[in-house]
Amino acid sequence: MLAVLSPGQGSQKPGFLTPWLELPGAEARLRWWSALAGVDLVHLGTQADAEEIKDTARTQPLLVAAALLAAEQLPIDDADLVAGHSVGELGAAALAGVLSGEAAITLAGVRGREMAAACALEPTGMSAVLGGDPDEVVATIEKHGLYPANRNGAGQIVAAGAKEALAEFAAAPPTKARVIPLAVAGAFHTPYMAPAETALSVVAGGATVTDPARLLLSNLDGSVVTEGTEMLRRLVGQVTAPVRWDLCMRTLAEKGVTGVVELAPAGTLAGLIKRELKGEGAPEIVTLNTPDDLPAARDLIARHGKQGGAR
Repeated sequence: MLAVLSPGQGSQKPGFLTPWLELPGAEARLRWWSALAGVDLVHLGTQADAEEIKDTARTQPLLVAAALLAAEQLPIDDADLVAGHSVGELGAAALAGVLSGEAAITLAGVRGREMAAACALEPTGMSAVLGGDPDEVVATIEKHGLYPANRNGAGQIVAAGAKEALAEFAAAPPTKARVIPLAVAGAFHTPYMAPAETALSVVAGGATVTDPARLLLSNLDGSVVTEGTEMLRRLVGQVTAPVRWDLCMRTLAEKGVTGVVELAPAGTLAGLIKRELKGEGAPEIVTLNTPDDLPAARDLIARHGKQGGAR
């Protein structure tokens, strides 16, 4: 069984789209998507520096566009399952057929702009918590008035909330845990993003959706979503809801996934899976970062996808 994954914010790197623009039609596609997203995706993916592509309003449509651009070079119809991390869920929803590519890009543009605006309302942030007992980590996060915004598995939980509370949390971390402040604009996936959720809901209400053509996982609880309208509701609600990537990885294991392709810019989700799904039965993984990685990705799909022999 083959899973195709779409990464989220933080996976971007300066110039990562440059080699993709050498493919026929790629630049024209990005120019079209730029008009929909309201940002220059070609510039952001090729010439922009790390600081510019860290901007939430720019990063979110850039990541969805990158995933869809890479996926167009693959036989996605042979994928059994798709999933995305945070904004990557918009890319996954498009790959599952719930949204058109144009709708996913448009919603990513709105999502990014509105979340950036929400971040500007008050000083908030996020910190990664590495190690420690997960239950104790979550309890300590909540004791400080913070939120466990991301539960990524592999010993990684992200705390989010007011900057003052984050500083107090870092000064008294959970047992055997390290707290690392993240360079993000604000407290994503918490109630602080409520204005963004409201704004995204208004636009998403006009989107055309269909039911998924393949298994589609939700960050809300790691479950398989079978109705397009339900997935759209979850995509909107995800702005303020925690990302449960740990539960998504659990579902990958339960479904018997044997092969994983992580779309560009790849590496983050592959790393989490390698640390979480170890030993016998661990899936074979291909990280798709440049067109040079396409042969390996196509080979993996041929061996593990719907048309392959490994189930």
